[in-house]
Amino acid sequence: MTEQLIYHGLTTCEGCGMEIIARAMVNALGPRTIVLTPPSCSAIITGFGRQTGWRIPAFQSNLENIAAYMSGIREGLEITGQKDICVVGLAGDGGTVDIGLQALSGAIERGHKFIYICYDNEAYMNTGIQRSGATPQGAWTTTTPGGKPEMKKDIVGMLLAQGIAYAATASIGYVDDLAKKIRRAKDVDGPSYIHVHQPCGTGWRFPASQTINVARAAVDSGLWPLFEVVDGQVHVTKKVKQLKPLSEYVKSQGRFANLSAEVIELWQQRVHEKYSALILKEGHSWN
Repeated sequence: MTEQLIYHGLTTCEGCGMEIIARAMVNALGPRTIVLTPPSCSAIITGFGRQTGWRIPAFQSNLENIAAYMSGIREGLEITGQKDICVVGLAGDGGTVDIGLQALSGAIERGHKFIYICYDNEAYMNTGIQRSGATPQGAWTTTTPGGKPEMKKDIVGMLLAQGIAYAATASIGYVDDLAKKIRRAKDVDGPSYIHVHQPCGTGWRFPASQTINVARAAVDSGLWPLFEVVDGQVHVTKKVKQLKPLSEYVKSQGRFANLSAEVIELWQQRVHEKYSALILKEGHSWN
């Protein structure tokens, strides 16, 4: 039996997708791993004081500088000759696309070897469901009660424009695909970034039992395509032959309750256009 690197009985929310990501992560990377988490939902695993849910070395950074801490730890490991240890960060969208973006961009520029995994639940869930740069347009949050007016930030596109060697999207609805990408990222000689779509029943207003179904609906509708970019080359890791209606995904969540049929149809057209453009990039350069 494989050793469990995260204890059972954590206090994450019922149906929490972040915990699924964390378990897939440590299973893929193994015990020679150091994990960092900022103050966020993932800090529930890291714990406080002398209590922790990890069975590997773990450290909680500040919210804005997890990538800077990862850089320092990697440099220390290199100096002491411990090059076989994987340094991985597990942060939410708020600590990644907003508050932590400066540190992440700097670490990528310097070329430190680490894996940065963002679990994107599309809001600041740990502090009360406030909107983030990753919150999609039209979504209810406690700070956008009428729906967020701005578009979701394309963090993967931003980091690819910076020249990162490996970047990928993933989903908790397809854990095998996520695990493969984590193992691939482990072998990259430099920074790697994986952006994981993680539905949150608490903030998105759907039953906890539907977490995986909601995640798969996002992928199967083309809203959240699964792909990786290796040295600038695009590979779509799950091609959907017949995209399902986006309305099935939208109507599964209370946060989109105020969207009109006209807006959903407009989104449907936009999703089809972007998905078709991505498929055309298969085997070619991202730019």
